[in-house]
Amino acid sequence: MRSILSERAEAGKAVLDIPWRFAPSTTYDPVTNKSGLIAFSTAENKLVTEDVFNFVRDNVQLESRHLRYATLDVDVARFSRALASHLNEYMKPHETITADTIRVTSAATAMHDILAWGLADPGDAFLVSRPIYGRFEIDFGNKSQVELVYADTDAETCFNVDVVEQFEKALKHRVHLISDEIYACSVFDSGEQDAVPYTPILSIDSSEFIEPEFLHVTYGLSKDFGSPGLSLGGIVTRSRPLLRAIDAVKRFHEVSGPSLAMGIAILENGPWRHQFIEASREKLAEAYKHVIRGLDELGISYLRGTNAGFFVYIDLSPYLPSDLAGESNAEFALARSLLDAGVFLHPREEHASKPGWFRLVYTQPAGTVTEGLKRMQSVIEKSR
Repeated sequence: MRSILSERAEAGKAVLDIPWRFAPSTTYDPVTNKSGLIAFSTAENKLVTEDVFNFVRDNVQLESRHLRYATLDVDVARFSRALASHLNEYMKPHETITADTIRVTSAATAMHDILAWGLADPGDAFLVSRPIYGRFEIDFGNKSQVELVYADTDAETCFNVDVVEQFEKALKHRVHLISDEIYACSVFDSGEQDAVPYTPILSIDSSEFIEPEFLHVTYGLSKDFGSPGLSLGGIVTRSRPLLRAIDAVKRFHEVSGPSLAMGIAILENGPWRHQFIEASREKLAEAYKHVIRGLDELGISYLRGTNAGFFVYIDLSPYLPSDLAGESNAEFALARSLLDAGVFLHPREEHASKPGWFRLVYTQPAGTVTEGLKRMQSVIEKSR
């Protein structure tokens, strides 16, 4: 029987049926729900959300104008100026970022969808490193049908000088470079000597290896300001054709007046923003050191040299079961055993080049992380 949907809708909804595609949320509470699930899957900084909420509660007064169409144009322009100032301060760009090179959208997923639509045709491909954010294939592919090609690198070599030099040569062939810098201010001192310093792409004089109109940066408030619920971010590009293309479709990705009001308050209050980012970095460093102490105690290997973001890559390949218990592969089978023990790690989500690598998000209360590791231990000890 012929579907009542379009072919693209049929293809799009098929993603809902992919095994282990979507992650459950944490339901664990040390007081009210001790048996609840602990999810190490969603990259959300729960360590700072309350700080942002308290600031917004005390500093944002919503008015009726925030619910009107006319306010959007005014506040989008104001937010663009505030975002440009913030990025100039923390990214130290080679060329100053101006508000007219920013297009405000409803967070990162919208940015990815817009860039896929604006830069590629169905069947075209974006080359990405790996391990990589697993939702890119949905963000770029579900509507715009852009494929992903995973570069044959791994986390240990992706910053190798030779790889970077080869990449620069490739960029001379007029390909686009999209730099996702959503964690730009979530950089911290991990104390690990092999950590690679964060270098914003816009801080480099890139004119020698790429034309300005082929370089595009995405940024939002979801990670650095612990506010994914605001759905607020922006694309930074000097490409006038792309800016015009974004203008043509941004109405489908508009942000709300209340979100803009909160985002403006956050970015325009310099003293609060500065102390918040510093405090967040301290919390991130403490949380990272806490989780790796736990991993070391369990004898679980992990990718060292982390100094940014909310997660650490762990190697559970020694514990992959031979009995798949009805699952299609060993990583799914291990994830099932972990889920049965009350802890969730997303299997095969980051497209690692070797089986057994999982992303563990540690930006949760220390007690929750400790309990999650304890539950992991109960599973992996059976495999030793």
